[in-house]
Amino acid sequence: MKLATLRTADGGTTAVLATGGNSYVPLPANDVGALLAVPDWRAIVAAAFAAASGSGTVSAPASELAPLLPRAGKVICCGLNYGDHIQEMGRKLPEYPTLFAKYADTLTGPADTIHVHGSAKVDWEAELAVVVGSELFRAGEDEARQAIAGYTVANDISMRDWQSRTLQWFQGKAFDRTTPVGPLMVTADEVDGDFEVRGYVNGELVQSGNTGTLVFGPAKLLSYISQFTILRPGDLVLTGTPGGVGMGMTPPRFLNDGDVLTTEIDGIGRLENHVRIHAPVSANA
Repeated sequence: MKLATLRTADGGTTAVLATGGNSYVPLPANDVGALLAVPDWRAIVAAAFAAASGSGTVSAPASELAPLLPRAGKVICCGLNYGDHIQEMGRKLPEYPTLFAKYADTLTGPADTIHVHGSAKVDWEAELAVVVGSELFRAGEDEARQAIAGYTVANDISMRDWQSRTLQWFQGKAFDRTTPVGPLMVTADEVDGDFEVRGYVNGELVQSGNTGTLVFGPAKLLSYISQFTILRPGDLVLTGTPGGVGMGMTPPRFLNDGDVLTTEIDGIGRLENHVRIHAPVSANA
């Protein structure tokens, strides 16, 4: 099944089941994360679909889709995780994943305009994201695999000038409303094999990678993270980006005001976000 979070007329959000095109069945939860927190969420979705019988669906354009998990308790990201890209850069494969965190405030919708204030080096990072479906703590890989609710698309847009101010990446990764997520979550039971992850700037392909080359796959990542912090339903884990980021180009290339950033994963969907870059602040801000 495919789930999404839809903006409602009153300014709130609601979880929905995607039934094809722009048709959705409303679900009794404020968002997908809230739905996943209910132990029998699959039965709830099935009952809502049966009750709708084609007459209880709503239609909505892509612009009305909210961030999939607008209230995610934890958003944890992995860097340097595509083995082929790491090796082509002449680096050794890491023994442990490189992790950093974001807040739910960083998330935005799959068609939202992204406004960046105070950065002149805005970069793109197309990624597969994993949605946690059940509680995990000190879990093995098999248990972690069973706890995956599904997969979605994300772009870890990074402010490289802020990121390089210190050895810690956090400040370049946590700008509010700059990480698009969605448009849907495809449940794990519908996934067979690896994903092709692609990123485009103004229609030009700049990133392409297959998740089969991840050093730390989804289950391994969730298991590792759960060794030091509990993961709960609705938490989000970004698995890293393939080669082709702007910072790695010669010369480096960054997003310009008005650019269109597209992120797509076959079998899940695409994000398409206009980028507005506002005047940088001084280095002492």
